[in-house]
Amino acid sequence: MDDLAGFLRTRRARVDPATAGIPTDSRRRVEGLRREEVAHLSGVSVDYYVRLEQGRATQPSEQVLDTLARVLGLDETERRHLHRLARQRRRRTSTPGGRVRPELLRVLDLVSGAPALIMNHRLDVLAGNRLAELLLGRALPGLNTARHLFLDEAERGLYADWEGCTLDVVGHLRLAAGKYPDDPRLASLVGELSMGSERFRRLWARADVRARTHGRKAYRHPLVGLLELHQENFALPDAPGMELLVLSAAPGSAAEDGLRLLAGLGAGLDADLGADLDVESGTALPTVDARVAE
Repeated sequence: MDDLAGFLRTRRARVDPATAGIPTDSRRRVEGLRREEVAHLSGVSVDYYVRLEQGRATQPSEQVLDTLARVLGLDETERRHLHRLARQRRRRTSTPGGRVRPELLRVLDLVSGAPALIMNHRLDVLAGNRLAELLLGRALPGLNTARHLFLDEAERGLYADWEGCTLDVVGHLRLAAGKYPDDPRLASLVGELSMGSERFRRLWARADVRARTHGRKAYRHPLVGLLELHQENFALPDAPGMELLVLSAAPGSAAEDGLRLLAGLGAGLDADLGADLDVESGTALPTVDARVAE
């Protein structure tokens, strides 16, 4: 399926005709707007819009794309995604590398009171500090949070708002697929998740995109209980696709006490960042020391 065509179809289907000023009656069988209605509201021919949805149209202009975004009620993230999908047809994109600079590792070490980690556009964890490993209960390099969320049912209870997290993850991966359409590892990950999770398949088919830069993140940790944290995502300008994520607790909150307790438990275990915490027994399991995923 052409990504631009599929995105247009899913956005058209969610528009309420009444909000677009189109009268409806009980005989209407189409969900959302009809193709000819979108064409009329956008000021393009029906034939041209049909060809857009069939992946057969020539490169649409910036003006046409902006008009379609307005008619379809796209937010700013969706509008940029629409333009990106249209540009895919005339140029290829390079896939970002996966190297983390040593200076960034030092930054992670300086963040001692909050879980902090570095992820790429596929949601692979490339590096993390000790508190992030204690929070997630494992050595982080090599962990993919999308697989962790959708395919590891034993870990599902860690996420207090599992369903909300799945929406964020799929929306993020949809955005990544629009930015890096030629990334074979991303395509393989989407295929693996589609095969292994019915919920992922349903959410992926919706073609929703999300760009989450900050927000609430809650965990039910088996050793310290509920941790209601605030997540901030910092894009790394010289490392396309990578982000630094920091999970902080409000001062004086129960979550701050929980993180302090978690750090204390970790200090009583193996201080090596390569140790993997068995959250069931509270013991450290020796693992290969690999701070950064290659």
